[in-house]
Amino acid sequence: MNAVSVGVGPLSIDDVVNVARFDAPVELTDEALATIADTRHRIEELANDPTPVYGISTGFGALARRHIPKDLRAQLQRSLVRSHAAGSGPEVEREVVRALMLLRLSTLATGRTGVRPVVASTYAAVLNAGITPVVHEYGSLGCSGDLAPLAHCALALMGEGFVRVGADGPVIPAADALADHGIEPLVLEEKEGLALINGTDGMLGMLCLAIHDLTRLAQVADISTAMTVEGLCGSLGVFDDDLQQLRPHPGQAVSAANVRLVAGNSEILAKSREDFSRSHVQDAYSVRCSPQVTGAFRDTIDHARRVADWELAAAVDNPVVALDGRVASNGNFHGAPVAYVLDFLAIVAADVASMSERRTDRFLDVARNRGLNAFLADDPGVDSGHMIAQYTQAAIVSELKRNATPASADSIPSSAMQEDHVSMGWSAGRKLRRSVDGLIRVLAIEVLTAARAIDMRAPLTPAVGTGAVVACLREVIEGPGTDRFLSPEIEKAVELVASGAVVDAVRAAVGELG
Repeated sequence: MNAVSVGVGPLSIDDVVNVARFDAPVELTDEALATIADTRHRIEELANDPTPVYGISTGFGALARRHIPKDLRAQLQRSLVRSHAAGSGPEVEREVVRALMLLRLSTLATGRTGVRPVVASTYAAVLNAGITPVVHEYGSLGCSGDLAPLAHCALALMGEGFVRVGADGPVIPAADALADHGIEPLVLEEKEGLALINGTDGMLGMLCLAIHDLTRLAQVADISTAMTVEGLCGSLGVFDDDLQQLRPHPGQAVSAANVRLVAGNSEILAKSREDFSRSHVQDAYSVRCSPQVTGAFRDTIDHARRVADWELAAAVDNPVVALDGRVASNGNFHGAPVAYVLDFLAIVAADVASMSERRTDRFLDVARNRGLNAFLADDPGVDSGHMIAQYTQAAIVSELKRNATPASADSIPSSAMQEDHVSMGWSAGRKLRRSVDGLIRVLAIEVLTAARAIDMRAPLTPAVGTGAVVACLREVIEGPGTDRFLSPEIEKAVELVASGAVVDAVRAAVGELG
């Protein structure tokens, strides 16, 4: 994979995903290194100034009033990192930590933090060596940066704490990992400890990863809707473009177009059209209103992407070295802008999942499934079919609804009331990751169930798009029959959705989706 250049300008969401998830190497640009070196001269000037300067020659937070003499400043930086590496709880996923580290490196590369070039170079070397500090679930309030998570990373750069090497490596001392890769541990100087822990990098990294995943899941939701319309012998008429234009939300039109493309020219729907118009008239909301929900999901993702792009262009530190050379205290570390959209995405993920579960449930009820066996069972009563698959969906949806409660609406003051309003953005990111996983699973079960229903409509043939998904599933999952161990089949469907195989199958059959 091509290296990701980390320079004075912003990274992209794709850059973050490639480094965090796919181990793309990073390289600092010459411009970034020169800018870092130039700014460092200003920090060294202020370090020798008898007037106290916050973050350079003072304590931190509520202890900022103390002027620290020069001979104690190295200890000051070490103490800052050690004391702030106070995380607890389960270990955070490797891709999240790598995203966090890349984004901190990106801020260092702007030259606005005042660190020495060696600090940035060491950060890059650790990333490229596949060394991932052990970071814990709890420790950030999302205000003065993701303090504890970033401090655990800074600690590793100092040769302290614990890390993993590679995707599946054991936990080992950071000093051993650095030595094995010929990386000299950092001895931090003025301002550097603070620069390494003061940023929104953790919550922003989780936002970038979520945007990447949810963008694909919006397409999966349209695919699963198309399969359900077909499997339930519903109507494609409500997805006509002229109807969408009467309510011109951009995402709605895209979602409806995707459903039309995937389910278009279906023999199943052609044969059932007359009966539908005579006996049913309308589909239920969970089917008919899908573009309105999945479209709003898309529009929310687009808003989150704009916020992420703004934050990716930010140099978040406190104090910061301004372009005119002054070192200024500021509030740019507050995570509210990122926290809000993390919460927004958790809300819409829960709603899309809830609608998917309702569509799945319609397949299982003989009063609503338009001629299919109860629970799609081979022999109802002897077999239970997908009865409990819907239970699994319901349990996940319930969890997602709890995760939709905004973290950013909370605030617990800290640091002796100096930090008296916090964003809880890290917490918003943590629960969103669980929501993304849950949405994948719920959509996968709908796809699996709808495919079974479509097969049960034989000898009528599905549309090209929906048929491609059924064929994709049938490569690894058997078609309808007597009850089998269902959990492995669900997990295979989850893997096909998560990997992008379902979307790729549709794309190969009918062309690009919106």
